[in-house]
Amino acid sequence: MSNKIGIIGDGHVGSTVAQQLIISGLVDDLVLIDENKAKVTADELDFQDAMANLKHHVNIVINDYSALKDADIIISAFGNIALEAGGERFAELKFNKERIGAIASAIKKSGFNGILVAITNPVDAITSMYQELTGLPKKHVIGTGTLLDTARMKRAVGSRLHVDPRSVEGFNLGEHGNSQFTAWSTVKVLEKPITELAKEQSWKLEDLNDEIKFGGQTVYKGKQYTNYGISAAVTRLVETIESDAHTEMPVSNYQEKYGTYLSYPAIVGRDGIIQQVELSLTEEEEKLLEASAATIKEKSQD
Repeated sequence: MSNKIGIIGDGHVGSTVAQQLIISGLVDDLVLIDENKAKVTADELDFQDAMANLKHHVNIVINDYSALKDADIIISAFGNIALEAGGERFAELKFNKERIGAIASAIKKSGFNGILVAITNPVDAITSMYQELTGLPKKHVIGTGTLLDTARMKRAVGSRLHVDPRSVEGFNLGEHGNSQFTAWSTVKVLEKPITELAKEQSWKLEDLNDEIKFGGQTVYKGKQYTNYGISAAVTRLVETIESDAHTEMPVSNYQEKYGTYLSYPAIVGRDGIIQQVELSLTEEEEKLLEASAATIKEKSQD
């Protein structure tokens, strides 16, 4: 069975996601769509030139929404990160809101019935809009959410304790934005709760908060965009969906309790959100999650 994936938005993120999917062998048929015809045409040719030296062959189609009809997954990567220069992802809302209607309409018209993965910021609001505009089931519309923020937390904690970030367990929750937070009660390293390790080593968990929360801004300031971290997160999510792995991931999914899309662990597989997980958070963390949900809902109205 071939894997067909569409990527809408061929900027820094979209093209990096395309490259990772091609190199990893996770895609057989790729549909690249972007309003900048010269850029998407150039990338198609560049990928074709790479093919003779790559392990996997990929068939590429550009700027054809009708080709999305039998796609397994569509990835929304369009946006304008320059608007986020101040570190606020909702700064992209107006720009992206003006474009999502036509894009969602074209997706719907194509007859697409797979899993839609949103990267486009502000991702929780955009994921919600995609679900409403396409009419796809809520479980089939997923945002990358705090999958990247959680990776940043694992990198910061792993660096502090000199362990591989993949050996760090735990989650960042809420908005993929400034109201997100690390649920320290969920974080475990070296088979110990991080709260215990921090106490043993006489440092405060709060010392890592800014590094985790504003890691994206550090990257942005250095090169005016971010791409590798989010592309790795999307590639992992795509692999989880394609292989029906039923993996627990902190992605943006619809939370009935809060009445919005936000990041909270869920079991992900070929049918999208297979099952929602229930964490035992502290009272303070519950309040932070409620506040983050309120932020998403409030700012989405702008």
